[in-house]
Amino acid sequence: MDIFDNLANGIVAVATPMNLLLLFAGVMLGMIVGVMPGLGPSAGLAILLPLTFTLDPTGAVVMLAAVYYGAMYGGTITSVLINTPGESATVASTFDGYPLAKQGRAGPALVMAAIGSFVAGTIGAVLISIASPATASLAATFGPPELFLVVVLGLLTLIVIIGGNRLLGALSALIGFGIATVGIDIGTGQQRYTFGSVELINGIDFIPVAIGLFGVGEILHTLWRGGHLEKLAYFNVSARSRGFWPTRTDLRESAGPITRGSFLGFFVGATPGAGATVASLMSYNLEKSVSKTPEKFGKGAMAGLTGPEAANNAASSGAMVPLLTLGIPGSASTAVLIGGFMMWGLQPGPLLMTQNPEFAWGLIASMFLGNIMLLLVNVFCIPAFASIARVPFRVLGPTIIVICVLGTFTVNGSIVEVAIMLACGVLGFFMRRFGLSPAAMVIALVLGPMAEESLRQTMIISGGTFGIFWDRTTSQVLIALIVLLLVLPLVTRLIKRAAARIIARLGAMRRRHARGGTPVPPPEDLPGPSGDAPTDGSTDDGDRGPTPERVDSR
Repeated sequence: MDIFDNLANGIVAVATPMNLLLLFAGVMLGMIVGVMPGLGPSAGLAILLPLTFTLDPTGAVVMLAAVYYGAMYGGTITSVLINTPGESATVASTFDGYPLAKQGRAGPALVMAAIGSFVAGTIGAVLISIASPATASLAATFGPPELFLVVVLGLLTLIVIIGGNRLLGALSALIGFGIATVGIDIGTGQQRYTFGSVELINGIDFIPVAIGLFGVGEILHTLWRGGHLEKLAYFNVSARSRGFWPTRTDLRESAGPITRGSFLGFFVGATPGAGATVASLMSYNLEKSVSKTPEKFGKGAMAGLTGPEAANNAASSGAMVPLLTLGIPGSASTAVLIGGFMMWGLQPGPLLMTQNPEFAWGLIASMFLGNIMLLLVNVFCIPAFASIARVPFRVLGPTIIVICVLGTFTVNGSIVEVAIMLACGVLGFFMRRFGLSPAAMVIALVLGPMAEESLRQTMIISGGTFGIFWDRTTSQVLIALIVLLLVLPLVTRLIKRAAARIIARLGAMRRRHARGGTPVPPPEDLPGPSGDAPTDGSTDDGDRGPTPERVDSR
């Protein structure tokens, strides 16, 4: 009953004219950010974050959260119409969305994607309402040792999941840790890596780093790959046409994928480091494996669009659980959000839902209202938003860079921060170019000070000994998870190598037997070598040896 009371109080807190206006503005801005190729929710949040500093915390976070999940909706429009995902979470939407558009069914595809996103967002908001209090009550028992281990676990989870090269993921996180050390040492009060600059005494602010990495860095990377020269095929959409609305068959075929994608996406999104991209790809593979007509996937299957769309929107809801209850951002977008929390004097983590319940439950309640707004905006304004996708990048790119510069300067009026932002933009380009992860760097930048503070507190409590990490059951469980996370990839790799050696050895033995070496004893229930069918893989004439096909098949 407390959940419903808290949710009702959250709706009352959000349902003010100003907050509803901010929610609507966030929805519209999120759609625009999602439609613009080359941007994404993390870049949009970083660029728009300075606009919220004059607002109260509840209204500001409601607006930014709406930008976050609104960008998920908007990215689908470009995925379907021009085969260009607005960001990585909508890559799976291009597999069947664009083929549907080529079949003249762009309207039904976009409407069904909007319906799937609405259902998934609503289910995700319901699951947040149920899961967040339970997780927060458990996390409220954490002390400094447990908080430090949770931060370490979140970072390791991210590094393990990022890309194929974990070394580059770890290097990206170390760069973020290095930037986080600039400023005043919280233990001794000494300056660290300020090089005598007064501007750096308070450290390097989160905002110029985020805007540079995700705003300027994305623009430079798009220019490098020739995005300003691309001429994309575009399919027009009109809400007045008879084929704009989905059929009953579309609704029936999408019901199961939307439901499965919603629950799958939420639980994957709640895992720190997994994110919406992993959820959408997992949903696509799931739907293809359970479908009675898997051959239609990749050629315009509605289930191949609605399942991933539901998964990536539910994952954006699931990512709020570790953010609100543990203070761990599970993706670059939630790292920007947690940076905003800290700017407004709010500490996301175990005590957030008890010390600031109106803020936390207002954010959760806004997700219900925001999804309703997004459904209406998507269905009736799809043609208008689709036209944004036709804006040339040679116009869009310079405009975004100007907005990044102005947004950075308006925060503190510092030219040094503008220079830091531009430098991080160049750094972000080279990180994308050589396979490093800007997301890992930003998350390490956010979590680094938290890890340092909790570790120092732990050492003060324990008198400088590390035995405190073994004194509590919760700490032991977290250490076991960390060890498992570190050992599991190594064990998996060893098992694969051992299996490959065994298979290669068996293959070599088969080939030696087939060439006339040591004969293979026939099974007792089959005729011997003189029988009609040889059992060792050889032909009837042992001198000729086995056929290549038989050797390869074994």
